[in-house]
Amino acid sequence: ISSDEEIQDEVSQTLDKAFFICGKKRKETVPLRIHFVTWNTGTAPPPDDISTLLQLDSQGPETDMYIIGLQEVNSKVLTMISNMIVEDSWSSFLMETLSPLGFIKLTSIRMQGLLLLVFVKYCHIPFIRDIQTSYTRTGLFGYWGNKGGVAIRFFIYGNLLCLMNCHLPAHMENANQRLDDFERMLEDQRFEGEVAPNIQDHDLVFWFGDLNFRIADHGLRFVRETINNKQFHLLWEKDQLNMAKTKEPFLKSFQEGALKFKPTYKFDLNSDTYDTSSKKRKPAWTDRILWKQKGIFEHVQEGRVGFEMESPIRVTLVSYTSHMCYSISDHKPVTGTFNLEMRKLVSIPLVFICPEGTWSSDQDAVISYSTDKEFPSSTWDWIGLYKVGFRSHRDYVTYIWVKDDEISSSGDFIQVYIGADEIPASGGEFLLCYFSSNLQSLVGISQSFQICSSHVGSHERSTPENINGLDP
Repeated sequence: ISSDEEIQDEVSQTLDKAFFICGKKRKETVPLRIHFVTWNTGTAPPPDDISTLLQLDSQGPETDMYIIGLQEVNSKVLTMISNMIVEDSWSSFLMETLSPLGFIKLTSIRMQGLLLLVFVKYCHIPFIRDIQTSYTRTGLFGYWGNKGGVAIRFFIYGNLLCLMNCHLPAHMENANQRLDDFERMLEDQRFEGEVAPNIQDHDLVFWFGDLNFRIADHGLRFVRETINNKQFHLLWEKDQLNMAKTKEPFLKSFQEGALKFKPTYKFDLNSDTYDTSSKKRKPAWTDRILWKQKGIFEHVQEGRVGFEMESPIRVTLVSYTSHMCYSISDHKPVTGTFNLEMRKLVSIPLVFICPEGTWSSDQDAVISYSTDKEFPSSTWDWIGLYKVGFRSHRDYVTYIWVKDDEISSSGDFIQVYIGADEIPASGGEFLLCYFSSNLQSLVGISQSFQICSSHVGSHERSTPENINGLDP
């Protein structure tokens, strides 16, 4: 059986040859390194340290984006009510970990125990547009969200990405139900607009989560011995998802790295020992990360793969593994690192923004900005002042409404002012960010700049009112 990795290499080499023959070298491309985490947390709070999970101790290339898909996040009634007021413990923990490294939370979506978060380096934010979310409940005949899927989609440098975090039905005998539920998600989830209303319309789709597929036929003893001997390949043919991919048309386009790591379910808590309870669950690769590239694997006949030579994104799987050192749950987390090479179809931010002159709280300050001609501006747009290392768009120190505080408009630039009493007296390093009400996201970020400490001294300042309803 040829692995997905071998087929991927063959497709990549064929694409290279095709572009060489046609004289169409890929120009204006941008590299993007994405690190995925999927983890059924079993309602546990975050561990003390996740450096290994996020590859923070790695000496390799820097990551541009983190995609975190969690299942079974604590969703008790009191916890959910609390999370409506403040961030849940996992989101807060991840933001505290990643914000000092230059990442901000782009967006997130939660459906009961399912949580999907996207963290991005500052430099990419102005080139991310049309962020949308969607979800499908499949528990209790579609009325309950303990099972199902959540999705986030966006344009990045003009390319469409869709991320799906799923928690499918459990137990060996429910393989067909898992397939039915996922197929329903592909068909039912919709996004606004005509460009890509369906999940499979996107240039690149990532599907991950606790997919709950099991290892069929083999007995418990054989499976455990095979795992102990690290002969994982002997189990691949009986993995329910692998078997389904050879039969189900809607799955054939999805690719996955080789399962060269120990099955990630089911473990005794606080250990790396497989289930010793009376049930003695058979180990399985329940936690997976797959992807589908538009134009690739659309036609498979007699072992030959059809593709579009103009596919805008090239995908390379760098690593795919589990992490046995984390034991707060009966599942082990799985990570996948990908290198993307995509055409830079968008190279100009919607908004260019910069501070004017020297800033301090001793005097009013001026901000200049210009917008792209296609930018859908609104009277509800605002510019926020942020400390370097902020966690999300809600972490502004202060803000101004772009229309209310406008002082001049000449040529391509518009100027707005910010009062001295709104500028932090202690000074420090800051950024300006433009938030679009219509797009519900940050669309422009300035270079970092210094605010000088006040010569007058600190004095009381009013805290700006919170802006309601701005979560993407």
